[in-house]
Amino acid sequence: MANQQDLEFTYSTIDRLFRLSMGQTGDYSGAMYNGNFNLTLEQAQQQKHRFIADSLRIGKGSRVLDMGCGWGPFLSYAKERGAVGKGVTLSSAQAAACTQNGLDVDVKDCRLITPADYGLFDAVTCIGGMEHFCSVEQYQAGQQDAVYADFFRNLHDLLPTGGRFYMQTMVFSKNRVPLDQISLKAPKDSDSYMMALMIAQFPGSWLPDGPDQVIRNAAPHFKLVSQSSGRLDYIETIGQWRKRFRAFNLKKYALYLSLLPRLLTNKPFQDLIAVFHRSPNRVCFQREIMDHYRLVFEKV
Repeated sequence: MANQQDLEFTYSTIDRLFRLSMGQTGDYSGAMYNGNFNLTLEQAQQQKHRFIADSLRIGKGSRVLDMGCGWGPFLSYAKERGAVGKGVTLSSAQAAACTQNGLDVDVKDCRLITPADYGLFDAVTCIGGMEHFCSVEQYQAGQQDAVYADFFRNLHDLLPTGGRFYMQTMVFSKNRVPLDQISLKAPKDSDSYMMALMIAQFPGSWLPDGPDQVIRNAAPHFKLVSQSSGRLDYIETIGQWRKRFRAFNLKKYALYLSLLPRLLTNKPFQDLIAVFHRSPNRVCFQREIMDHYRLVFEKV
């Protein structure tokens, strides 16, 4: 799995840039347009939050655990519905921002949470977290199924029978490139290069091999309630993010300038900046190298 250092690199590095572009509790995961691309980004994210809360039957007094909570957008929504939310993230910058905004968030590995930590929850969400659960090395060692099976086994203990779990995750799709062909030295517009940029953006992370792999490993403990692809929604979401990141803001552009020395001397940081310039995840969705799924499970 991506460790805390990996996640700090990805998320804490862009913390201030993200909040200046998207707001203090902005959502860094695919929105839900459901084909209506006339919606604003905020409306589509709100529609996603409503779908999640309705699917998990979250209401007043519900105890909700948000795994990999980011900057706390879903925790904020759950709070508006009267729920009691707890968030965890491996990014110290995200946790600090959430705490500053009145949310209850710890820096903690969500895979290791037990009832002894926080008790039981009525509902659990993991919006984009599973993308980081399996490392490239674990995939190469044939351990990917075991990684996901362990996660669902631990998750089982955090919910009562009938308790629900929502997750959305990027997954590989029909045009994925074999690992041994992925390279930052490949032609700049090639599938191999785009996937290499994805790995540079999310170090220590390897995606599930489609939704079936996730569902199969959940099956001993959870039944599938619903599934849907959000690939087209994510393409639109990323397009809207790119506009927000580029929109002028004096503090934001001063921050861009402050990062210049690091850009000139740090190769991993150069790769991360290349991600923002080219948006490889959007290209991978467009080329069906990757897909994106929303999955709702219920504990059996």
